[in-house]
Amino acid sequence: MSFRLVDRESWPRERLFRQFLTEIPCTFSMTVSVDATPVRESGERFYPSMIYLLSRVVNAHEECRYAFDDEGRLGVFDAMLPAYTLFDEKTETFSTLYADCSGGYRAFLAEYEENQRRHDAGDAGLLSAMPKNVFPVSMIPWESFTGFNLNLGKGYDYLTPIFTLGKYVAQDGRYMLPLAVQAHHAVCDGFHVCRLLAGLRAAIAAWPETARA
Repeated sequence: MSFRLVDRESWPRERLFRQFLTEIPCTFSMTVSVDATPVRESGERFYPSMIYLLSRVVNAHEECRYAFDDEGRLGVFDAMLPAYTLFDEKTETFSTLYADCSGGYRAFLAEYEENQRRHDAGDAGLLSAMPKNVFPVSMIPWESFTGFNLNLGKGYDYLTPIFTLGKYVAQDGRYMLPLAVQAHHAVCDGFHVCRLLAGLRAAIAAWPETARA
C-alpha cells in the first residue's frame, strides 16, 4: 500500500476541491437500483461477491481513493480494501472487518469466510486496527429501499465513498438491488458516481466468469 501526495498547485480539481471542502462543505448521496441477476443466479455467495465487485470498481477510479494523511495533506492510495460489516444475530450488533481483494475472488472469499468463522465463534482477537486504505460497504438485507442517506456529524474531512446495499427484490424475472453511494463533492461529482455505477454494472454482467479467473 502506498500513498501519493497530490500536487495541489497543478491539480486540475483544486478549485472545486477548495469550494466543496471549505467554502461550501458538501457531501451527497445517490440511491439506484442495480440489476444483480448474474450474481444472484451464479451460485456464489451474494454479499461477498458484491463486496468483491465493488472493490474492483473502486480501485479502478482514482476519485474513490483520495484521503488525508496524519498531517492533513491530500493524497491518493494506490489500492483500497473493503471494510465490510458482519451482523451478530445474538447481540444484534455488527462488526467491521476487512479483506484483501487483490489476489482474485477465490483468495478474497477464503479470507472472508475465515473472518466470518472467527466472528461467529466470538474470536476477540479478530478485531484489530483498521488499515487507513479502506472504503466502507455494508448491507441491510432485511429491507429494500429507494433512498438511503448517512448523516456524518464530522464527515466533511472523510473523502472515501461509502456503499450501502439493501435487500434485492424480484422484478420481471430479474433481481434488482438497491445501492446507495455516499460521496464527498470535493473529490467526486455526479459524473464520477455515474461512471462508477456503469463500471459496477459491467462487472456484474461479466459475473461469474470473473469469479473463476
